Amino acid sequence: MTKNKYLSLLLFLIITFAASAIGGYTTATFKEPWYSQIILPGFNPPSWVFGPVWTSLYILMSLAIWIVWNKTNDNKIIKIYFLHIFFNALWSIIFFGFHKIGLALIDLLIILFFIILLMKIYFKISKFSFYLMVPYFFWSAYAFLLNFSIFFLN
Repeated sequence: MTKNKYLSLLLFLIITFAASAIGGYTTATFKEPWYSQIILPGFNPPSWVFGPVWTSLYILMSLAIWIVWNKTNDNKIIKIYFLHIFFNALWSIIFFGFHKIGLALIDLLIILFFIILLMKIYFKISKFSFYLMVPYFFWSAYAFLLNFSIFFLN
């Protein structure tokens, strides 16, 4: 990553939102008619909720890693973050692209593992970065319950 403070923020945002673009493209391309034909739990949110929620979460997680990067310049943390982003993007490919609900559930476990690991690391370096990740953790835990329910129902 670059030592330029604001350029590094832009790079974190671009890389993080690239995961969003991959997920969005995959969802838009392969979601229907499959998704309309599966059984969804009663607590499944309407589709319009996902865009604003994920946009907010991607901004928060980008800010969190950027703050930590500016305090440490630790490439190991960056590698963990980018690996986590890879699994984040992979979920949409698995779930909506391949329609593999069970495999997507395993991917969500991996994502949750990385979120917890990053939060543990962030807590030691920047409490603010830790707190920026809390909504992402809760949304991902909710996504896990949702994914599990879809797996169980189908």
